[in-house]
Amino acid sequence: MDTLLHKAISGDCHLLFDGGMGTMLQAAGLAAGELPELLCLTNPEHIEAIHRAYVEAGSDVITTNTFGANRLKLDGRATVDEVYAAAVSCARAAGAHLVAADIGPLGALLRPLGTLSFDEAYDAFAEQARAASDAGAGLFIIETMTDVLEVKAAILACRENTGLPIFVTMTFEADGRTFLGTSPEVAAVTLDALGVDALGINCSQGPHELRALAQRMLAVTEKPLIVQANAGLPHVEHDCTVFDIGPEEYAAAVRGMVDDGIGILGGCCGTDPRHIALIADVLRGRTPRKREVPQAFTVTSAQALISLPTESRAIAVIGERINPTGKKRLKEALRTRDFDYLVSEGIAQQEQGADILDVNVGLPDIDEVDALQVAGERLSGAVTLPLQFDSTVPAALEAAVRRYPGKPIINSVNGKQEVLDEILPIAARYGANVIGLTLDEAGIPTTAEQRFEIATRIVGEAERHGIPRTRLLIDCLAMTVSTDQRQALETLRAISMVKERLGVKCTLGVSNVSFGLPQRPLLNGAFLAAALGAGLDTPILNPGSDRYMDAVRTFRVLNGEDAGARDYIERYAGWRDPYAKSDDKAIRLPDATASTRVDGNAPSAPSPNSERSIGHFVLTGRKRETAELTRELLNTLSPLDLIDAHLIPALDEVGTRFDRGELFLPQLMASAEAARAGFDVIREQMPASKELDKGTICVATVEGDIHDIGKNIVKMLLDNYGYTVIDLGRDVKPQAVLDAVREHDIKLVGLSALMTTTVPNMAKTIDLLHREAPGTLVMVGGAVLTPEYAEQIGADFYAKDAAESARIAAKVFG
Repeated sequence: MDTLLHKAISGDCHLLFDGGMGTMLQAAGLAAGELPELLCLTNPEHIEAIHRAYVEAGSDVITTNTFGANRLKLDGRATVDEVYAAAVSCARAAGAHLVAADIGPLGALLRPLGTLSFDEAYDAFAEQARAASDAGAGLFIIETMTDVLEVKAAILACRENTGLPIFVTMTFEADGRTFLGTSPEVAAVTLDALGVDALGINCSQGPHELRALAQRMLAVTEKPLIVQANAGLPHVEHDCTVFDIGPEEYAAAVRGMVDDGIGILGGCCGTDPRHIALIADVLRGRTPRKREVPQAFTVTSAQALISLPTESRAIAVIGERINPTGKKRLKEALRTRDFDYLVSEGIAQQEQGADILDVNVGLPDIDEVDALQVAGERLSGAVTLPLQFDSTVPAALEAAVRRYPGKPIINSVNGKQEVLDEILPIAARYGANVIGLTLDEAGIPTTAEQRFEIATRIVGEAERHGIPRTRLLIDCLAMTVSTDQRQALETLRAISMVKERLGVKCTLGVSNVSFGLPQRPLLNGAFLAAALGAGLDTPILNPGSDRYMDAVRTFRVLNGEDAGARDYIERYAGWRDPYAKSDDKAIRLPDATASTRVDGNAPSAPSPNSERSIGHFVLTGRKRETAELTRELLNTLSPLDLIDAHLIPALDEVGTRFDRGELFLPQLMASAEAARAGFDVIREQMPASKELDKGTICVATVEGDIHDIGKNIVKMLLDNYGYTVIDLGRDVKPQAVLDAVREHDIKLVGLSALMTTTVPNMAKTIDLLHREAPGTLVMVGGAVLTPEYAEQIGADFYAKDAAESARIAAKVFG
């Protein structure tokens, strides 16, 4: 590895990347209507000149002009190998000290939101990785990513096909999340676990905004951070896109980032060699500030981070209900591949208060490798909770964690050397956490000391595989007291020993303690409270049990996790005490809110998953339940009344919660699909009714722009909202849009652009439509657009996201 690169990765020196490529191409008049990556082949001297300008400005690293050089975007116009060979050659000829092979998004949504599989994405990225390595690149910069699953495919493709260092940057919206709902903290923890060499942020916003987001990453990772901001916000001048932050202001903002401890810097859209030269002045003579990050056990989904600090107490509930043992209906669902049922179980546990979901699909007569992978994919698209994959089949565990968009838990290993040798390499390879069961070839020990000895061995083996203690959970195993009452105390002692002597977090399947005894919830609740007191961190339990969750919520008050007892007060104000005497002055809930639970305990409040309404099912993304209830309600309601009084208000509430940041794009799409299931049932009843036609909308990515992921999301959402959507695709000429408007009598057109160089073509399309089809309205969206920018180019509406496009359509079509 290059010495400078090694020192930068080690945090011993700063590293300076280059600035915007599109900005320079636009200034040279080369990019309009062309695929920029092909210029490496057709105009190499111009690409080389841009690189040389950045080298002369002080860039240590030159990024190849290959952002979109993948098989999907090149679409046969050149091979991936040809483009990377030419691009690296241009950078080398310009005198680059280090050449970073640029890899951008594929431009297609991965499942479950889209149709592209993880393996297809991996293959495309692997082709790029091999081409870049063969061409002589020195490292990878995987940039402008928004989907942690897609970036995981890219990371694995680079790591498994080359030996080059990997830098990754993600791009965040103004609300501080990617458009799929990933926060800076989630991104940093997930990328850190995957073993990248540096991680950070690029594009979308200016340096002031990105500094605040980078500070959030600095708080959760010790990896070197890279930031490449835009030069502020764009606007149009003389048919060109320009940005509002000059070199001096940009460099001043960078100085603050350096003070924060950010070690790798550069520029994105709107920056040029002048910006880079001033950053070089800022970095001269400085070394990165050393940082210490508090240690914690962390687990993530694409949208959520659960963090249990090493130096303080916090607990996380692992929901146990997705497990076929003793569950006839779940077994049937797995055998018939009814994954909607699993999704409903997951959603219910999220509503009941679970923090993590255990996923076990183990049946002897199904393909567990495929089933666990599909279950993980479907659940990840419907719930925000992180997942714990539970299997005795190593191949199933690897298939699931490899394709999981986050940092999961593997359940489990034990003290058997064969099991450790099979599972620990999987956890190490994919950055997963792992549960260690305190049993070995001799079975489950009877004493706390023997269990502690196995735990010590598991910790040592994990560390030998590069898995730190912060990625381990030890399960000291609850045994039934119906056969040996001493075992409960031995389990509690073992938990205390593991916590105090090994400093490792502990988990436990609580309900095992009561097998074979009556009124099991009584024993389970008492044992849970005792285990929490002994140091249990992640109890595995049924969150639908009020007795369990009462213990969890009260403990969170006692350990200081529920600050000010706010959650406790909100939950239990007005609670009816089931043990209060008749003459006690207890505040009682109205009888209508009471319900009987299997554990015999009166509910704290109406159980949220007990609600049976179209609105609730749509809001939680339950397709099957929405369709079933729609059929039922059609016996008493007219189809149009059902739509107006139930489906539309539910979708409106979904949009409101999306705006508030309570739902994210995967959940928004799941809700829209649930509503679509209701619409489909209604169409079965009224197949020829024009009253159900909500309107026809045309969408397109403008001429010269081949990025259509945002447009595709809008199309899917509007489809599910009941509109007819005509998709003209990408790189669409203005006249083609006008022709479609005339042919289909279109009232609303949606235009998308991602590249700054193609926004003028958006303006031309809008102008043509307004002149030749004056009754047609245009909404626009894309990463480079702002409301002001949209108004400047003549758009009728600015859609900041897919949910806004649905609201615009509702306004237009009444």
